[in-house]
Amino acid sequence: MAFKMGLLGRKLGMTQVFHEDGTALGCTVLELGPCTVTGQRTVEKNGYAAVQLGLGALPQRLARKSEMGYAKKAGMDQTPRVLREIRLDPGEVAKFEVGKVLKAADVFKAGDVVDAVGVTKGKGYQGVIKRHKMHGKPAAHGTHEFFRHGGSIGCRLTPGRVFKGKRMTGHMGDRNYTAALLVVVQVLPDKDVVIVKGAVPGARNALVLLKGSTKDIKKYVVARPVKEVESKNPMKASKKGQPQK
Repeated sequence: MAFKMGLLGRKLGMTQVFHEDGTALGCTVLELGPCTVTGQRTVEKNGYAAVQLGLGALPQRLARKSEMGYAKKAGMDQTPRVLREIRLDPGEVAKFEVGKVLKAADVFKAGDVVDAVGVTKGKGYQGVIKRHKMHGKPAAHGTHEFFRHGGSIGCRLTPGRVFKGKRMTGHMGDRNYTAALLVVVQVLPDKDVVIVKGAVPGARNALVLLKGSTKDIKKYVVARPVKEVESKNPMKASKKGQPQK
């Protein structure tokens, strides 16, 4: 498994991209970077290989002195608002020197297979129907006040307890989620914008980490044309060649 580089950014929203063959793709627009390399992690010193990236600028009144000193050491004028580490292969860390500024066009290109990491939208406390897609009770005359309940959870005398992981009501959403094997459709270098095929976790303006997929899989932005299967029925084949009335 080979680790690949990524960038921090925010989700702008969703759109459609039309191709020459007329197909429309549901895509997500991401504004990535510019990110500054604020630190390096090596196997000899830290036990693993990674690069630390900083995004945005934190107001000086909110920054601690330790954070300001750390940013100054990395050659930054302002303290970054967000810091994240991205795992890399040991030989790739040296390519990204501390203080180097990375933009979207420096890391991604059209056709890359990527993973998007973000925090899903919070839905609050929800029931079993919305949270786990369970079925409700029949809305008949004999059913009262239990239309959307989860039902019995007991296991009788044996084992005399509720198994762990039982699907029940609870907090829904607001958790880390990785949308894997997405495809980069287009990169706009002048705006630091990357258009990705598919959905990305999070609301608008939410923080997103886009990184190259560790899986060696090739995916296509436009679906390959499917050849129509010809009918083997001679009657249907003869009707197919007749002129339409």
